[in-house]
Amino acid sequence: MKAADKKEDPFGVLIVDKEKGMTSHDVVDRVRKRFKIRKVGHAGTLDPCATGVLVLLLGRATKLSGTFLNQDKEYTAVMKLGERTESGDSEGKVIQKRQVRVSEGEIKPVMKRFVGEIEQVPPMYSAKRVNGKKLYKLARKGMEIERPAKKVVIRELEVGKIALPLVTFRVVCGKGTYIRQLVDDIGEALECGAYLTELRRTRSGDFDITKAIILSSLFEMNRETLSNLAKAWVRSMAK
Repeated sequence: MKAADKKEDPFGVLIVDKEKGMTSHDVVDRVRKRFKIRKVGHAGTLDPCATGVLVLLLGRATKLSGTFLNQDKEYTAVMKLGERTESGDSEGKVIQKRQVRVSEGEIKPVMKRFVGEIEQVPPMYSAKRVNGKKLYKLARKGMEIERPAKKVVIRELEVGKIALPLVTFRVVCGKGTYIRQLVDDIGEALECGAYLTELRRTRSGDFDITKAIILSSLFEMNRETLSNLAKAWVRSMAK
């Protein structure tokens, strides 16, 4: 690529509303190829079954990934009580079924116990590396290894609609939190098990879902329009 072309590479931030079924890498790859951008990264992975805010970093802005990764995230989620799956979400097969004996009035007090700094064991179906190996690759081989627990912060955990066995809730959490594992732990505390059925990230740091753009709309733009949009986000952050 010529030096003149390099100067024209878009620089900045894009807020994408990720669709269900796509990996975060899928989004990055499609944006890179569609707009011919050499460097595209993201600031916080979303599982394929999750939707919502995915912060994309273009060009030199990829160097800011560490800053964005450290920011709080907000989600709305739905969990199903009475069952556990191998992956902790609806993508995995059911490995355990138990009766739901908990009442609606008992759910909120139990969930409140998870607010604050808690210890969380990373799920096997995750990109977390242990001894240099990605956990999900071992899980796909039917292997399970010991994972050290790590401290994460749950800043807010608000229960919404309860229509047993489904429970809708909102959570604001610090970096490194696995919502699937949070649900699994809540299920065990309720003594009936649970898994995540829906997950939508509504905020990542200062980036809100109301400002996000879907890929189909993004791909209708030309390279110049995309570049201006990405720069606009950078200017808004500086205010």
